Amino acid sequence: MTDTLCIDGVWRPAADGATREIIDPADGSVLATVAEAGVRDADAAVAAARRAFDSGPWPRTPVMERAALLRRVADLLVRDREEIALTESRDTGKTLAEGRVDVDDVTAAFRWFATLVESEPAGRVVDAGTPDVHSSVVHEPVGVCTLITPWNYPLLQASWKVAPALAAGNTLVLKPSELTPLSTVHLLGLLAEAGLPAGVAGLVTGAGDPVGARLAVHPDVDLVSFTGGLASGTKVAAAAAATVKKVALELGGKNPNVVFADACATQDGFDATVDQALNAAFAHSGQVCSAGSRLIVEESVRERFVAELAARADRIRLGRGTAPDVECGPLVSAAQLAKVEAHVADALAEGAVLRAGGGRPAPGPDLPAGGFFHSPTVLDRCHREMRVVREEVFGPVLTVETFRTEEEAVALANDTEYGLAGAVFSADTARARRVAGRLRHGTVWINDFHPYLPQAEWGGYGRSGTGRELGSAGLAEYRETKHVYENLRPAAVRWFAG
Repeated sequence: MTDTLCIDGVWRPAADGATREIIDPADGSVLATVAEAGVRDADAAVAAARRAFDSGPWPRTPVMERAALLRRVADLLVRDREEIALTESRDTGKTLAEGRVDVDDVTAAFRWFATLVESEPAGRVVDAGTPDVHSSVVHEPVGVCTLITPWNYPLLQASWKVAPALAAGNTLVLKPSELTPLSTVHLLGLLAEAGLPAGVAGLVTGAGDPVGARLAVHPDVDLVSFTGGLASGTKVAAAAAATVKKVALELGGKNPNVVFADACATQDGFDATVDQALNAAFAHSGQVCSAGSRLIVEESVRERFVAELAARADRIRLGRGTAPDVECGPLVSAAQLAKVEAHVADALAEGAVLRAGGGRPAPGPDLPAGGFFHSPTVLDRCHREMRVVREEVFGPVLTVETFRTEEEAVALANDTEYGLAGAVFSADTARARRVAGRLRHGTVWINDFHPYLPQAEWGGYGRSGTGRELGSAGLAEYRETKHVYENLRPAAVRWFAG
């Protein structure tokens, strides 16, 4: 499987023949071998996308035809749902059930952008104040887009970029994470099967350095969209600044989950709120940019709440994502496992109290010895000065802070350099909405955690990034706005006497 570069509609190996082994995180074995692109491959992919934009048919294809192609892609995703979900589970470590949900969400994204682009007006007429002028504002594709996606949701994050980029009439070069590229390779095949002209969508499988860096700085690229870590995102932004290209960044979060005591006033409310806190922190083993990794709970219910939460966390079933009844899979790599372990060790050294988990589980029938597993971990008595509270861990680690007043809860929730997502749990609707309105985060859930809608914008405040994905703003990211001013009765201006 070494012909994983798609350039000008042709599948091929890397120019220098380099390859990379893709590791199964459940046992450390080699899952596949893919091409490892270099700068020459990135340049070739951009050149093909540039030709396809400047002289190819796609930017000039009628909107209804572009929408129809997106719907054909959605239908193919439905056809291949089980195969893609299995690939995603094996590649990332997530459960097969999560993989199926991801494919369904990818399908919904393609259908949403098809519906959005075909239902929009072609532009808007601007009243110039005189019948002698026709003035209009129209939208055009940006041009060549480079799309750089993360390892935790490879296909989902690709769809959030590919679907609007194509809907708007752009051409693109897609670079998935070098750790989890397999489902993206499948997607490129579906685009071709759906009838996308050769060269419109290219794929380069390779590392962020040098491939991602080259795509960000390339002078023939008009837009770069990046989802990933803060450190890499700042490098992408700096590289793109040299050519003043458009940049969209989604750089993660350190997301608060605020629980008021009244949410736990009844047994049903208590049970649901604890369950939601587990889901917020430990879905996909915590490898979610919007994970509710900071539990901020009212002091009066802290002990009861944390005790039950920790007991349930210890009962989460770990194992290979494709195994039946498994609820959490491994972390994506040995490096990610080491990072999580370091954060937990630092937190304990700084005074955190371990209530659940804390390290690697013992190997067993469902836990291969070579897998990158970490037990769901609950750290109590945490405070803002701890590194584990400030930094994105990206693993199954939940920190617990407490508050006594609404003001204190809001201050704690907003005391982060990130601002991607957060939640408020309360039986008092007025208070829940009031607090939600004060949180400086791009998505705020009330009495829920994690659901999103393709019709609603996704993105963050602060260091969580710039721009938005999904919703109508997600399409606008891939467009330029042009004002066309037409003088219907041209005449000499006589501004200059000569």
